[in-house]
Amino acid sequence: MARMTMIALATSVLLWGSAIGCGLMAGVYFAFSTFVMTSLGRIAPAAGVAAMNAINVEIVRSPFMPLFLGTTLSALALAVIALVGRAQPGAVAIVAGAALYVGGMFAVTMAVNVPLNDALASVDPATTQGAALWSRYLHDWTRWNHVRTVASAAACVLFIVAIAVR
Repeated sequence: MARMTMIALATSVLLWGSAIGCGLMAGVYFAFSTFVMTSLGRIAPAAGVAAMNAINVEIVRSPFMPLFLGTTLSALALAVIALVGRAQPGAVAIVAGAALYVGGMFAVTMAVNVPLNDALASVDPATTQGAALWSRYLHDWTRWNHVRTVASAAACVLFIVAIAVR
C-alpha cells in the first residue's frame, strides 16, 4: 500500500511540475512568436542577428535550461508511469501530453531551432549572405517556434486534464 501511495504522490508531483513547466515554456515561446521575433525583424539585419545571437548565448546560461530539460524529463517519466498504469484515470491525457511536449517542443528544438541558431551564429551579419540568412531565419525559426508554442500549451492543458480526472 505504501508503494502505491509513493507512486501516486510522485505522479502528482510530476503532473503539477509538468503542467507548470509546459505553461511556462509555452509563455516563453509565445513571447518570441508574437513580438520578440517581429521586433528583431524590424531592426537592421546586423543588429537583429547580433541580438538573436546574444539571446541564444544567454538562454543556455539562464533558468530556461533547467526548465527546458526538467520539464522534458518530467514528461518522459510521466509517460512511463502512465503506460505502466494505463488503466489509471488520466493516463491517456498524460501520454498525449508527454508525446506533444517531447515531440513538438523538445524534438523540434533539437532538430530545427538549434541548427538554425548554429547557422545564424556562424554568419557574418554585415554581408549580403548574412542578411539573406537572417531573412530566412526569421521566417523558418518563427514558424517552428509556433509549433513549440502550441505543443507546450496543449501539453499543459492535457496535464491539467489528467490532474482533474485523477
